[in-house]
Amino acid sequence: MQRAQYTERGPVPQASITAVEFSPPPLTQGQALIKVLAAPINPSDVLTLTGVYGMLPPLPAIGGNEGVGVVAELGPGTTSPAVGQMVLLPVGGGTWASHMVADANKLMPLPSGVDPLQLAMMTVNPPTAHLMLQEFVDLQAGEYVIQNAANSGVGEYLIQLAKIRGLKTVNIVRRESAVAAVTAMGGDVVLVDGPGLAKRVAEATENAKIRLAIDAVGGKSTDNLANCLTQGGTLVNYGMMSGESCVMSPSSFVFRDVTLRGFWLALWFRKATPPQQMAVFGELAKLIAAGKLKARVQATYDVSQIKEAVAAATAGERDGKILIVPKG
Repeated sequence: MQRAQYTERGPVPQASITAVEFSPPPLTQGQALIKVLAAPINPSDVLTLTGVYGMLPPLPAIGGNEGVGVVAELGPGTTSPAVGQMVLLPVGGGTWASHMVADANKLMPLPSGVDPLQLAMMTVNPPTAHLMLQEFVDLQAGEYVIQNAANSGVGEYLIQLAKIRGLKTVNIVRRESAVAAVTAMGGDVVLVDGPGLAKRVAEATENAKIRLAIDAVGGKSTDNLANCLTQGGTLVNYGMMSGESCVMSPSSFVFRDVTLRGFWLALWFRKATPPQQMAVFGELAKLIAAGKLKARVQATYDVSQIKEAVAAATAGERDGKILIVPKG
């Protein structure tokens, strides 16, 4: 058995983590041994390795915050989920491993016959997109929502979820080579970020009044999105892919009453009740099982290839997710 462990953090994320062999402790009552099927590498995982994420586990730590697996063994007196059942792994459980031990009552059973790679990506990006569309502005069918980093994991899910709700999307990317892929995903309008963005968005949407913007980039890109919003619009930031703090002109605040908000899924997890969490995950699982919600996968790696996998996940020209898929 192997798991990806790190004992320090540093500016080069793949340099901090390595695959190590381990033997799980004997199971106690209420525990389950899970054979991991797939676990993605998210931007938050990379930020955790570099030490700049908002919540850092104590060292040494095992990488990975989401994934799916199959129950391989149950502790004494534990009856569910059944051995052989595919389950959603607990958030933040250290999922970049061939096997892991978890509390059985924290494992959510998943439908059989569904691609485990798609289910493995269900815990972080889909609920982030779902909640940002739902929690801030009461959008009505036919309205536009604008987002940057539209070719990211969250961006891809947001396009699909918006379509399911009857919404239209304006999708901003940072390179021309990403336009075709986002268009193929179903983006209604796809534009490259830069000068004059608000004018180009107005032309493409026939001067639609856009009330919600989603920002994952920060820096000047935040201001570019703010300039696209109508009076009283809301801009929600959930990341800083540029490495820069959000920049927003006072004119957006003062003259157009634009509101800048933040969203962090970890904080939502702390506040949401178990029934609320299960409702969100249940809805998303049904959409994935029905083939209505999916993400592109660029490549998969074994746990033993964790350094190469993390390096691939940090590459700027990716067009799909990197996942850890343990062999054997």
